Amino acid sequence: ALSLPHLMFTETTSSRSVDETVVRLSAEARAHGWVVSGVRKLDNSVQSNGGPDLPTIRLVELCHARHAGEILDADSDRRMAVMMPCTIAVYETAKGTRVAALNAALMGPVFGGDVGRVMGHAVARDQAAIIASAVGAPIIP
Repeated sequence: ALSLPHLMFTETTSSRSVDETVVRLSAEARAHGWVVSGVRKLDNSVQSNGGPDLPTIRLVELCHARHAGEILDADSDRRMAVMMPCTIAVYETAKGTRVAALNAALMGPVFGGDVGRVMGHAVARDQAAIIASAVGAPIIP
């Protein structure tokens, strides 16, 4: 139970700036057939709504129509829309730029059925390839 929060996400270091990492992630996602539905400036949103001044945090929102369609087709699986679009976080830390995402390979099978199959295989594979290409390093859950 103590290791579960750590396992739920992948996190890796990027040698690039936050902005350059976002650009590369977006390009890699498109090259893998994903749509970049938005890039949100979370730090700006927090600050403009009364929160503290945070280091740069970007949320890259991705969608793959075929994968999403397979998951959302069944009435019983439509609740999974709460996890869509797939989001990759890119942020500054004291040690540099970091990239984090949901560990789809681990979390997909928890849901089973079509959700587990799509998230645990296609989404996990694409996500790892997109991030690894963007940061130049393999992703280790």
